[in-house]
Amino acid sequence: MEFDRVNGNKLPRRSLLAYLTSGAALLGSSALVRGQEGQQPQSVGPGMSPEIAALARLEDSSTRRASSYDRTGGNADSISIDPGQTAALLDTSGPGLITHLWFTINSDDRYHLKNLVLRAYWDGENEPSVEVPVGDFFGLGLGDYFLYQSALTAVASIRGLNAYFPMPFRKSARLTVTNDGSVKTDSFYFNIDYMTIAELAGDLGYFHAQYRQAAPCHGWTDNWKNDYESPVGDAKNLTGKGNYVFVEASGHGHLIGVTQAVLQNQDGWMGEGDEMIFIDGDTLPSINGTGTEDYYNGGWDFGAQPFGYMHNGAPYIVDPERVGGRYCMYRWHVDNPVRFQKSLKFTMEHGHANHRSDNFFTTAYWYQSEPHMKFPELPAPDARIPHIYAVGGPGPAPVPAGK
Repeated sequence: MEFDRVNGNKLPRRSLLAYLTSGAALLGSSALVRGQEGQQPQSVGPGMSPEIAALARLEDSSTRRASSYDRTGGNADSISIDPGQTAALLDTSGPGLITHLWFTINSDDRYHLKNLVLRAYWDGENEPSVEVPVGDFFGLGLGDYFLYQSALTAVASIRGLNAYFPMPFRKSARLTVTNDGSVKTDSFYFNIDYMTIAELAGDLGYFHAQYRQAAPCHGWTDNWKNDYESPVGDAKNLTGKGNYVFVEASGHGHLIGVTQAVLQNQDGWMGEGDEMIFIDGDTLPSINGTGTEDYYNGGWDFGAQPFGYMHNGAPYIVDPERVGGRYCMYRWHVDNPVRFQKSLKFTMEHGHANHRSDNFFTTAYWYQSEPHMKFPELPAPDARIPHIYAVGGPGPAPVPAGK
């Protein structure tokens, strides 16, 4: 048992996600911060919920913001980022907690969402704990804007990028954006809301986000008609061999979600693949799913209908089940964080038993103790731009550019 210094009660030790799913944590930070010794709970009156009471609770923390506002007092409230330049968005000493990121961007670069890269470093580390193209971090994995709302990310009108992941740090936090493209970013607006506190709760993990892609994600055959006829229908996959890998992590932590974008290189339903999650060195999947649309908590190929809810969605579906079909999806594990004590490997089949060869672009989000595994090298800027590839299989071959 652990003594809750803020509320004065004996409580079991709980992880960050347990705090996040409580009303008090959603409305205040007291569960994340060590308060003064000896504080006793105060009566809030009959019928008043703890969530409402939390609005009135006073805390020993200070609210801060790092912003692109015009330091002269004028209206030039953005920064520009030249090709190859890295801009520092936040550089602060801890302890503290980032609570919200907001960006909006004006650029002549068609694919600035893929070419601008967000990185975050906690407590003076040399390797980033966050390394993701800006668009992918906010669920826009194909370089296009669209509006949606979820519990942890949202895109508001017009081009307002928002993220609400709590990002604790004990000594320092540094956030940067690098322009990997060849076109100057004329206007990058940002607000990063955070708080400074006296002491951070000891059981909080550090926020991590990692980008990966496979373009194309090569299947084992290009000679097939559908998922149910031979040779595809006869194929088996129990071990996850050849699966697409969202993330591998070592340490103690929990996965809180993923975003995934798919650009189809072949006709047909792209999502017959199952998620297979390996926890703490298991050689067979610790968790085995039933299909891509099932993992994202939809069903039956999504019915070609975009949708978006607080914890799951496919808010962007264009020309589905044909060459050039485009999907963006997300799943937040607020209800069931994927917990690991030693290691995690989160994978998904690309088609049944990995027979398809579409393009996958993904970001995984998790909390863990440090140090973390070194991230794979970020793909080159040109490789991150979505293209249709000639991979065989059903559907017309893509027309070469300029034809």
